[in-house]
Amino acid sequence: MKKVAFYTLGCKLNYAETSTISRMFEKKGYLKVGFEESPDIFIINTCSVTENADKKCKKIVKEAKKISPNGFIAIIGCYAQLKPQEIAGIPGVDAVLGAAEKFRLIELLDDFSAGQEAKIYASSIAKADEFNNAYSIHDRTRTFLKVQDGCNYGCAFCTIPLARGKSRSDTISNIVAAANEIAVTAVKEIVITGVNIGDYGIQNGKRKEKFIDLIQALDQVSGIDRFRISSIEPNLLTNEAITFVSQSKHFVPHFHVPLQSGSNTILRKMGRRYLRELYEDRVSKIKGLMPHCCIGVDVIVGFPGETEELFLETYEFLKELPISYLHVFTYSERANTRAAEMEDEVPMKTRNKRSKMLRILSEKKKRAFYEENIGKTYTVLFEGDVEDGKMFGFTENYIRVSAKYDPLLINELKKVTLIGINEKGSVDVLEPEIEEIHH
Repeated sequence: MKKVAFYTLGCKLNYAETSTISRMFEKKGYLKVGFEESPDIFIINTCSVTENADKKCKKIVKEAKKISPNGFIAIIGCYAQLKPQEIAGIPGVDAVLGAAEKFRLIELLDDFSAGQEAKIYASSIAKADEFNNAYSIHDRTRTFLKVQDGCNYGCAFCTIPLARGKSRSDTISNIVAAANEIAVTAVKEIVITGVNIGDYGIQNGKRKEKFIDLIQALDQVSGIDRFRISSIEPNLLTNEAITFVSQSKHFVPHFHVPLQSGSNTILRKMGRRYLRELYEDRVSKIKGLMPHCCIGVDVIVGFPGETEELFLETYEFLKELPISYLHVFTYSERANTRAAEMEDEVPMKTRNKRSKMLRILSEKKKRAFYEENIGKTYTVLFEGDVEDGKMFGFTENYIRVSAKYDPLLINELKKVTLIGINEKGSVDVLEPEIEEIHH
């Protein structure tokens, strides 16, 4: 029985796909093991969104070779689609598979025997037109369920359309069937994920279904306590969807809405499909219906042409908005994007300084959001991580809670009262009030 190990870089979507590919191996009789357990085969699922994709890939390959000098190493994912030749040149890599090929790797690589040179299976991104369904299981307390792939937007900084192809989706009936499969396991929370999930519903190049119909159908699935929506574009987050979540049985009050810049000048340069006024309107609508709702924000600093004045527009805009936390990205040039050709490059030192300012603002926002919720009672899904005798979990509105470790609490939903923020930045709960929720 050959042993296979997996390593995933990047987003929730990558985790869902890695997990699905690992189940394909197990069905074929391979034994899934940890990365350090001398596997015969390593599958490394890469990302191209954040900086240093090449450095990370090289480092993981090097580690894999140390662990199993004769191990077969296959690289898949976004970076593999964008730079197959470059990856094939990394010492130790035996195969590179692009977006259209990664779900066929067992068939394409057959017996996983290494040749003199790395095998490359990476066709044009136009060929990546099929939807391959995927979900993660057994890896974490939450499951990531893929509902959509690819993107038809052409943001100036982004390589994802080049790495994942055009927008395409699974059918509602298939997704509900997958959620029902997940429901018979111990999973209590599903995060619905994709590249641009608000654009859900395109099948074979035509829009057949809508995002609102999908979330309404999932809300009827029994056996799953919580559904969480991952990142959704502000121009695609409709009043109808916000209102539905506010009244839903299972969808939790938590949205992650990319902003990227609080300056309309920069938003236009980026090719985003909204202006800050629309973003402010979405936040206002969410908070009007769900004052306790958690709102996360993606923001990019140091985009070409971002003057100090334009950056401060973003900073002040975010400071005034009732949001809960930020994911801050320092702009980095990507080959074959419009932004890479733009003038008025922002010096790296300035980009880093701005990133730091926004990360400090994020900490302040998160603390203020946590403080607003002290004294309230929520439901926490506890996870298996233990640190200094404490275990952790998240409330429905994404507040990280810590409690005294109890193995019986792992993967359980408990009602708790939040009593105060501890020095580690999570929220302590009133232990005696941990009550089991009966279904």
